[in-house]
Amino acid sequence: MQPLKIALSALIAGLPSMTLADAPRVVADIAPVHSLVAQIMDGVGEPDLLLPAVTSPHDYSLRPSDARILQDADAVFWVGGALTPWLAETLETLSASATTISLIESEGTVRRAFREGATFAKVGEDDDHDHDHGHKDEDDHDHAEAAHDTHDHSGLDPHAWLDPVNASTWLKVIASELSRIDPENSSLYQSNLSNSLRVINVLTQELEEDLRSVAPLRFVVLHDGYRYFEDRFGMRAVGAISASDAAAPSAGRVRAIRHAIKEQGVSCLFTEVQLDAPIVDVFAGETDIAVGTLDPLGALLEPGKDLYAEKMKGIAAAFKACMSL
Repeated sequence: MQPLKIALSALIAGLPSMTLADAPRVVADIAPVHSLVAQIMDGVGEPDLLLPAVTSPHDYSLRPSDARILQDADAVFWVGGALTPWLAETLETLSASATTISLIESEGTVRRAFREGATFAKVGEDDDHDHDHGHKDEDDHDHAEAAHDTHDHSGLDPHAWLDPVNASTWLKVIASELSRIDPENSSLYQSNLSNSLRVINVLTQELEEDLRSVAPLRFVVLHDGYRYFEDRFGMRAVGAISASDAAAPSAGRVRAIRHAIKEQGVSCLFTEVQLDAPIVDVFAGETDIAVGTLDPLGALLEPGKDLYAEKMKGIAAAFKACMSL
């Protein structure tokens, strides 16, 4: 065995050095975060995407290949336990030596609480830019739904990437952390950061202009996951069929949505690419309401640095298209 080890060591030492060998091994949990990390790592290396965008992050089951990626990681960027509570313990076990960054906990992140009830009769009043903990006393979801809900019930809405201001904040965090663990490429990370911030700024301005005409739209979403997008661009959903991705709506919630559709002039109902929701067809069959599809994770897009902007444009286009029906 000893001669074999020596021979292998000599062989490895004789191999030419590769650029990717010097790049940190970085993992991102969902496609939008992966896109932000890919922007900062452009020219250095490619981050790994943990969760395919075609699946819901709330109830994903890790594969053996996913475990290997996490074990080998130097850094893991994830939204946080509010989105994937099952991932927290996994990171502690598999990525104990890696730098793990919960982006939603980053200083400067705009955070929103879940809205209460099917038609958002009461909105959490403790929204701010720098929570250090969840809002346990704001978590007033229907108990029948809560039993099936795979969100972390801290009251914190985890879909923060849908606000491009948060994307800018997270880009800065990603660039800072990568510069810390990989100082040799710090200048490139910072250059990529400057470019990405300019792109996000232009994107935000374009979306603000594009969505100005959509502000009066009365719509219902499949689950309450779009508040960040709505708040940033001056929109307001009438309600949500489900409090979360995995929760089957209670009979009371269905009645409330049915009433809202009839009484509040709802013209659009949005389902999602990642979810099979027969209840949408039920509502659509009862009324003349138009049905659109939202893709908050970019499931229909190629993962990579361009996904974030394309995904945001896609959501805006879906709202505009439904309004024109």
